[in-house]
Amino acid sequence: MRLIKTFLAVAFMLLLLLIGILLTVNNQQQVAIDLVFFQSPAKSVALWLVLSFLLGAVLSVVLGVLSIMGLKARLRNTRRKLDHSRKELDKLRTLNLNNG
Repeated sequence: MRLIKTFLAVAFMLLLLLIGILLTVNNQQQVAIDLVFFQSPAKSVALWLVLSFLLGAVLSVVLGVLSIMGLKARLRNTRRKLDHSRKELDKLRTLNLNNG
């Protein structure tokens, strides 16, 4: 099973490399990006596509990590409240047994 996963991962990486090479070869036109307050120097369309893909990937990882950190903090808080409630319930049970 591990061999199949390794083979699929290598095949996927080679496919991405091939797509990147084809993208670069077929998109050599020079384009300048105008962002209202900033105009970039003219670079190939392939470079701008790769940069935008990488920026999107990095942003999605950062936002995912922030989301996971927030969820973990909520989980810790909820577990703390649950432990407190369990201790209080155990205390009430022992109090009821001692009085009854």
